[in-house]
Amino acid sequence: MKQIQQEKYNRKAWQYQQLALPIAQNIEIAEDEPVFVANAQLEELDYRELYKAYSPIGRKSAAEPRIMFKLLVYGYMCGIYSTRKLEEACRKNIDFIWLLQGERAPDHCSIARFRSGKARDAIEGLFYQYVRRLAKEEEIQYEEVFIDGTKIESMANRYTFVWRKSVEKQLAKVKEKAKELFRQYGGNGNLTAGKLRRLAQSLVPEGGEMVRGTGRRKPSWQRQYEELEQLLERWDRYEAQLFEMGCRRNSLSKTDKDATFMRMKEDHMGNGQLKPAYNVQLAVNSEYITGVAAFSHCTDSGTLIPFLEHIQRMQGRSYRDIVADAGYESVGNYLYLDRKDQGCYIKPANYEVRKTKKYSQQIWRLENMQYLEREDCFLCAAGRKLTLRRSCSRKEKGMVTTMDYYRCEGCGGCPLREQCTTSRDPAFCKEVKVCREFAQFRDQALRQLSTPRGTLLRMNRSIQVEGAFGVLKSNRRFKRFLMRGKTNISLELFLLCLAFDLKKYWAKLQQGRLKSHLFPLKKE
Repeated sequence: MKQIQQEKYNRKAWQYQQLALPIAQNIEIAEDEPVFVANAQLEELDYRELYKAYSPIGRKSAAEPRIMFKLLVYGYMCGIYSTRKLEEACRKNIDFIWLLQGERAPDHCSIARFRSGKARDAIEGLFYQYVRRLAKEEEIQYEEVFIDGTKIESMANRYTFVWRKSVEKQLAKVKEKAKELFRQYGGNGNLTAGKLRRLAQSLVPEGGEMVRGTGRRKPSWQRQYEELEQLLERWDRYEAQLFEMGCRRNSLSKTDKDATFMRMKEDHMGNGQLKPAYNVQLAVNSEYITGVAAFSHCTDSGTLIPFLEHIQRMQGRSYRDIVADAGYESVGNYLYLDRKDQGCYIKPANYEVRKTKKYSQQIWRLENMQYLEREDCFLCAAGRKLTLRRSCSRKEKGMVTTMDYYRCEGCGGCPLREQCTTSRDPAFCKEVKVCREFAQFRDQALRQLSTPRGTLLRMNRSIQVEGAFGVLKSNRRFKRFLMRGKTNISLELFLLCLAFDLKKYWAKLQQGRLKSHLFPLKKE
């Protein structure tokens, strides 16, 4: 019985081991497919900067650089970011095989070396080259730009945080201990790290040998030397961490020095924990991403000026109107846009809350007090005047701002005192401060946002730039970088945004919406 079964098995196996000759077939891709449109658009770019990274002498690359770049971009279009999954797609996916044009599929190591090595200096230029091409085809305009930011988690470990306050506290303790030992061991003058290091070296006698191992007693000079060396090592480490943080950050990660710990919104309620991340800024026009940059700042207000300067430097021109949300409101940004003669459509921080009844009933707010222009004073709800007492000016980054301080003539016996202040001091006089430039530009921005064009731009900002973040983070599930360091994660962002623009061009082509720029307001 077993012999009969074995013969049947051998006959069946022989049927599948016949000699088969491969049949050559040409891969045909329809012209309305995303890969066909993306390939046609990428063929129009200039790749000379990319080819400069390759030497004519030596081993030939795994695939032509132009084809490798197309594979990377189309992988990001499909939501494939891992090099191993890209290698698998090049062997099994018909679109990737068509892009290879008959060349051998590269392995994951070749793709990784290309992304973070050979193409490092060319990817940013190719992205902005495509943006300029869209402008030449009138797909984008330089009338308005919508700017917004989001936080994307770094590849760094979560619990490798270094906090500024803790470092400063420990550094002060180290210096205090070092100062004590410096005096004790015969040091003179003011304490510096260099003097402490020379003192430690002077403690070692000529011909003295360090004692190592258990059971051997260290001489006194060696114990003193090691104590000073430990202090110097901590001193240098703390100062290096403060230098890496700079003046605008309060934290960093040990495994990604450019990442800052930020509060991540991980659910619909905005709950989350502190994780190492980057503040990614996008500039969107006509539904296309026309600018992208990553910052280590937690807030958006400090990123607007460097981001706009970066866009102008890469594109060669600036936008007429800047549209952003309340996170970008600051007197520095207002003054910068006024100096550059750019339209300011930044939503004030109190734009929504000022519409509520509770806000209008808070009599202690400056916005709810009447301003008497002739007398240059404010009139509170109790009818008492807050007169100008002093003014001071401050110059920062070439911008001058003036702060005025208004004080009440007296709050004693005021019937509305409990609603206006929580102070129990009977001699208390309410004082408010006003930045002239900030108040002026905020009123101007509020008036512009109330116009029909301002309403149209506010609506399009919520659709275009926030929609772009929704596509990247939710649809394509790009929520964490794959590489470390600001330079490497910027390469990922340029590839991601170029893929987004190509997919958007294909979608608008299919829908017959090319050269459309703003969504119209719905008619009631």
